[in-house]
Amino acid sequence: MTAIKESSTIQENKQYALEKCPVTFVMEKIGGYWKPIILYHLSTGDKRYSELKRAIPAVTEKMLIQHLKQLEADGLVIREAKPVVPPFVTYRLSNAGTGLLPVIDAMASWAFKVKDGIHNI
Repeated sequence: MTAIKESSTIQENKQYALEKCPVTFVMEKIGGYWKPIILYHLSTGDKRYSELKRAIPAVTEKMLIQHLKQLEADGLVIREAKPVVPPFVTYRLSNAGTGLLPVIDAMASWAFKVKDGIHNI
């Protein structure tokens, strides 16, 4: 059998980028299509899963669940489940997630300006 490499060039390059470029670190946490959208909707307060699903109708259940779990694992979102029937689960931003609000707000502001023709692409 062939030996499995401890680390690959891709992983080494990724680690180097994470250490040298803070934007890479942020994109590692909030990158992807749905994560910033989820964070944007949670910026207005606690939301239940069904509220997030209604607010983001284009996202599939699988992707919403997957990204919520990733955001929770990265410490950006807190999942709170109350032991009742039916289950009552809410999601909210953690302190780290709240710290990203200026970034999310800047993205939203930029989008509105481009949409309104204030900035040209």
